[in-house]
Amino acid sequence: MENQTFNPDIISIEGLKISPQSSIPAFILLLFIYIFIMVSNIGLVVLITMERSLHQPMYLLFCNMSINDVFGATTVIPHLLSDVFTPITQRYTHYIDCAIQAFAAHFHAGTSHTVLMIMAFDRYVAICNPLRYAAIMTNRMVVKMSVGAWVAAFISVAILLGLTIRLTRCRRIIINPFCDNASLFKLSCQNLLINHIYGLGSAVVILGSSLGSITLTYLRIAIMCFSSKNKVLNSKALQTCATHLAVYIIMLVSSFTPMIMHRRPEWADSGKVASVMFHVVPPALNPIIYGLQCKELKQKIVSVFHKNKNMNGKQTFNK
Repeated sequence: MENQTFNPDIISIEGLKISPQSSIPAFILLLFIYIFIMVSNIGLVVLITMERSLHQPMYLLFCNMSINDVFGATTVIPHLLSDVFTPITQRYTHYIDCAIQAFAAHFHAGTSHTVLMIMAFDRYVAICNPLRYAAIMTNRMVVKMSVGAWVAAFISVAILLGLTIRLTRCRRIIINPFCDNASLFKLSCQNLLINHIYGLGSAVVILGSSLGSITLTYLRIAIMCFSSKNKVLNSKALQTCATHLAVYIIMLVSSFTPMIMHRRPEWADSGKVASVMFHVVPPALNPIIYGLQCKELKQKIVSVFHKNKNMNGKQTFNK
């Protein structure tokens, strides 16, 4: 393929290696996961938006997470679905489209971490300083923190991709299932030292900030719970924190795995699957974890289904 007439604006994406026998099951599985991600996350946002009783900081922050999950899944999964029945030798895309997908994929990843950081802060204030919670976590403060989380991720990724786009290209094959920054700068034969330094540096800052802040936050919460004698309050606090930590650990594992795989060529095929997991597993699990663990959300979801069931029953009876 490299011996063909070279056109740097046309990129060949090797993607996932799926046998013809596995094409249909893989397509159905991916499509089912994507539909579930869209329905569950959008449904959660609509429910929180429609129910005035859920217009609280914690649930508004859930909306940030769900919107970002829908964005992240849409960035990758439809592209994978279109590639399932396309032979590897015919998987082409324009460089600009590849760069846009890479930007979107990294923007989703960065926002996932920054949003979880402000969610951890929200839980810290609610549990450790409940009397001042309403004064600190106002709707205006939630909006400011949410905008800050998205803007910080946007600026970081804009610089990351800007350093890559400036490079000239001498290759056009991407092994990854979708476009990302590492795959793009590997197309260049120039000195990539600046790209490596900023790429690793920004990853360390984002991952380190989220890991450090969330670790410190939950250590403080744990100390407060263990020193308190209110068993009911402690149980509720620990349950909320466990939910948040479960989401964060899933996301953290999904973040680190492709970074390691990218730097070990012998793990290329395993790395492909690992890189997809970040855009599939957390978006699919987040609404389940939050929906089942948050009592208020669970009650609202049950009441909505119960209301719909009663309405359908009345319509049938009237007929």
